Amino acid sequence: MSAPITGGALLVTGGAGFIGANFVLDWLAREGDPVVTLDALTYAGNLANLATVARDPRHTFVHGDIADRALVARLLREHQVRAIVHFAAESHVDRSIAGPDAFVKTNVLGSFALLEAAREYVGTLPDSARAAFRFLQVSTDEVYGSLGPQDPPFSETTAFDPRSPYSASKAAADHLASAAWHTYGLPVLTTHCSNNYGPFQFPEKLIPLMIRNARRGERLPVYGDGQQVRDWLHVSDHCSALRAVLARAAPGSRYNIGGSSERPNLEVVRTLCALLDELSPRTDGASYAAQIAFVTDRPGHDRRYAIDQRRIADDLGWQPQVRFEQGLRDTVRWYLEHEDWVRTVESGEYRRWLDLNYTGRDPGPAGHGSPGAPSGHADTRSQAAGGGSDKARASSAIPPDAGTAPASRKGHAR
Repeated sequence: MSAPITGGALLVTGGAGFIGANFVLDWLAREGDPVVTLDALTYAGNLANLATVARDPRHTFVHGDIADRALVARLLREHQVRAIVHFAAESHVDRSIAGPDAFVKTNVLGSFALLEAAREYVGTLPDSARAAFRFLQVSTDEVYGSLGPQDPPFSETTAFDPRSPYSASKAAADHLASAAWHTYGLPVLTTHCSNNYGPFQFPEKLIPLMIRNARRGERLPVYGDGQQVRDWLHVSDHCSALRAVLARAAPGSRYNIGGSSERPNLEVVRTLCALLDELSPRTDGASYAAQIAFVTDRPGHDRRYAIDQRRIADDLGWQPQVRFEQGLRDTVRWYLEHEDWVRTVESGEYRRWLDLNYTGRDPGPAGHGSPGAPSGHADTRSQAAGGGSDKARASSAIPPDAGTAPASRKGHAR
């Protein structure tokens, strides 16, 4: 196996979003190679996530689309890119149900355009650089479908069985990446991660949204009976796993990345309430758990995800380091200390989305109503627990002037 070269840049797509921004910050803190961040700054792109590297000469931000082949080709050539780390994606399940077109456009057609640009670029490289190049396709465990309570966890050989437009679009991109490896020899790596959590996560997702709603006295809506099980992976562990894959994985490899922390959604919400009771108590002395409200489940809601990550442990020596209890506490503290960040990302588009998807959503089945939610603490615009995933995220929130962003800005993120 040829080791990836050093000295060239990384092109990180979707690098202004939750996982992408965390990866960029982690990479620049630990590695010497420069990073080019390419992000379209849709509703979910936030350059404030990259503020700490605004003046780092190793970082270049480019406002653009992965489907723009001419732009991508220019960036690959000008920055002598040695690896593409592909996060850019539409990733919210509920949004994919309401409007699947954008998911096909970005996740399928955008990924195909990026793969084609990479293939053309690699064809121009000398043999040593061609052998060392990597295309890292960052994907999700949701492509595998849903598990029963006693089913074994997903392994890398589990057949794809996507259940939502989001997971179907990611599965399509994964197949295209695999085809680029098998047909053309493009050195592709693919990872499938479980639910990420941590700093900079957009508040349409379970953990940050529950913190936000709790602090605002709004209800904490939980889909169905709240017993949908997810494996939780701290974003810092995900970043370390991706660094290991880039450094040591053979071309054509696939790896599952999990946090070894399976929890039902309702348990996660109740744990969040207990942490908030401790760290930021309600003024009336009641528990935030009084704001929990069960609502009608979403169509096709997968019941359980679980990850078998023995391959990445055996091959690359990687294991998650952040215990869920500590990671969740740290995450709650981060959001409490960065409430200004949360307010800035709550754009008009974000509020319109909550109105579209959650206004008028009926209470859950009989016996699953709100456990003592006080009057005046209900907001039907709130995202339900278990309503979204953050596996390979394009971005996190659009700044007010994003539409006037310059095409490229070296060492500076607005």
